[in-house]
Amino acid sequence: MPRVALDLNNASDRAQVKGQWRVAPGLVPGEPNEGLTARLLSTPARLADYDDSGWEVCDNIRQSLSVGFTFAWYRIAVELPETVNGMPVAGARLWFETNADNYGEVWVNGEMDRNTGSIPGLNAPQRVELATTAEPGATYVIAVLCANGPLAEPRGGIFLRYAYLSFEVTDN
Repeated sequence: MPRVALDLNNASDRAQVKGQWRVAPGLVPGEPNEGLTARLLSTPARLADYDDSGWEVCDNIRQSLSVGFTFAWYRIAVELPETVNGMPVAGARLWFETNADNYGEVWVNGEMDRNTGSIPGLNAPQRVELATTAEPGATYVIAVLCANGPLAEPRGGIFLRYAYLSFEVTDN
């Protein structure tokens, strides 16, 4: 099975899909107390049409952002090109692969597959299918919520260990 992966922490790979990471602290960025309120039902930062234009541009998703109990969102919109590193994109199976330090959720176009979109435990890898048959020109908004853990005594900071956009073509 031919496979091509773009490292979304690499500027030249991001350029192939016209992507730029943005990051903002908080469960609800810009809200008092970073949006941490009792019985919060949802946060708008997960939605595809959420305006993140005021967020900080992030060129290094591996840079630790915080200390202690905290949250942050990483967001990127990617547009699929005709080819990636010489491989045609049309018809390929498309994946987003990441590892959030420590806890994470992956939202794609405002939705999360509750079976595959949350990252259980500490520093667990995650692979979320974006499309069974990719189409050039299609756009995906990927939002990753990170939380520092363990929650009762968090250490270090939050960051994404890696983020890849992977294209796989099945042999027929």
